[in-house]
Amino acid sequence: MASNRPAPQAVYAPNDDDFGAHDDETWEEWNPTEESIRPVRGRHRVHKKGGGGLARSSTVLGVGVIAAVGAGGIATAQGGKPPVSIEMPDISAVTDSLPEAKSLPGVGSLISGSDESDDSSDAGVTTAAAPLTAAGVSTADAEQGTTDAGEALRARIMQQAENQQDQADDAVQKAAEEAAVKKAAEQAAAEQSAAEKKIAAEKAAAKKKAEEEARRKAEAERLAKLAKSYTLPLSSYTLTSTFGQAGSMWSSGYHTGLDFAAPTGTPLKAIHTGTIKEAGWAGSYGYRTILELEDGTEIWYNHQSSMGVSVGQKVTTGDTIGRVGATGNVTGPHLHLEIHPGGDSTGVDPAAWLRDKGQSL
Repeated sequence: MASNRPAPQAVYAPNDDDFGAHDDETWEEWNPTEESIRPVRGRHRVHKKGGGGLARSSTVLGVGVIAAVGAGGIATAQGGKPPVSIEMPDISAVTDSLPEAKSLPGVGSLISGSDESDDSSDAGVTTAAAPLTAAGVSTADAEQGTTDAGEALRARIMQQAENQQDQADDAVQKAAEEAAVKKAAEQAAAEQSAAEKKIAAEKAAAKKKAEEEARRKAEAERLAKLAKSYTLPLSSYTLTSTFGQAGSMWSSGYHTGLDFAAPTGTPLKAIHTGTIKEAGWAGSYGYRTILELEDGTEIWYNHQSSMGVSVGQKVTTGDTIGRVGATGNVTGPHLHLEIHPGGDSTGVDPAAWLRDKGQSL
């Protein structure tokens, strides 16, 4: 049992000047304070628990004794007042009603070793330790047979981990499904785009084909119309030399026209309506007739045996303007035909020009 040491008394030795006191007088403080009492110095004892634990009866007894001693010390420190008597309650009835320490949950297994000699009849019986606390055990845990808080916590942690794993699996599956849907949508969009491009290409090809067909038709109509106003210079002939053909027999080094070989005297026709610009001898060209069309194009008929028109005469398509001959620089009777657009001295290919006018050679 712990006890409280009585509070030490402070000794006061006043001087002669203090309150007019004498040397032989001794003074005592009536009501000591914390400043006037020197602190008690010493070691503090620490009570160690025994192997059998601390019972509730000893705790209650210790608290009562400390309270009584404290009250007595306070009463003693007040000087001339008589000490107050304290009656301690009879705690035997309380201690008898308290349970033994080894019967407390979780404690019995701790002190069971010290109580083996108390009851030899329980030597062969092993009792499972009760849970230290039931805090945190929910009704659902109790229904499942879980009464230990640690076990309940572990079960909840495991359940939470499973739930998190399920959520992670669901998230992965959802992401995979979304990726599949996105991929399918992209593939569908790509296929649709390809189909649209194909349709557009087919439409463009069809449109181009239709335009080409329309162009050919329009060109055919134009050529048909021109064919009625244009004609070939001879009805019967043989092409012997073409435009641009190289040879030493031509003064320019190449052939400047298109040769239609035919017997002498074969009629030469006006290719198109126009006016006779020139008719007479032209040196190496022999007898030459120049027919000028309305757009300024000049058509030269060379090497004629005879001419049937004069300068300034108007002629129409198909009119006879002369006859095939072999005058000038020739090797035989033929028509040397030249085309000079705009009256230019440099001619163009008569075969291409005639085809452009709807004439087939």
